[in-house]
Amino acid sequence: MSIDVAMPADRNVIKKEAEYILKYKDLIMEIQSMWNVKAKVIPVITGASGSISKSLRQCLSNVAGKHGMKELQKAAILDTAHILREVLMYKVTEQMSRAK
Repeated sequence: MSIDVAMPADRNVIKKEAEYILKYKDLIMEIQSMWNVKAKVIPVITGASGSISKSLRQCLSNVAGKHGMKELQKAAILDTAHILREVLMYKVTEQMSRAK
């Protein structure tokens, strides 16, 4: 099982999910032939503002444990907010240093 996580812009969630499946197709085939086991790709793609694809629940059902959509969406939003704060603070600091 190969799990890959990404947080693209909301409009690219489905595109990124398909990209990951294609990206790891050769690796999965190699693993299956080398070790004679069944393998699959599980893309966990959440948009930057918390959007998810329709197939995410099905993908996560293949992973052991309890997984909540709200927690994934909350993490995506909090991480996006953190990145924005860092960028905006950098811009403010940069402008203040130029003003001196």
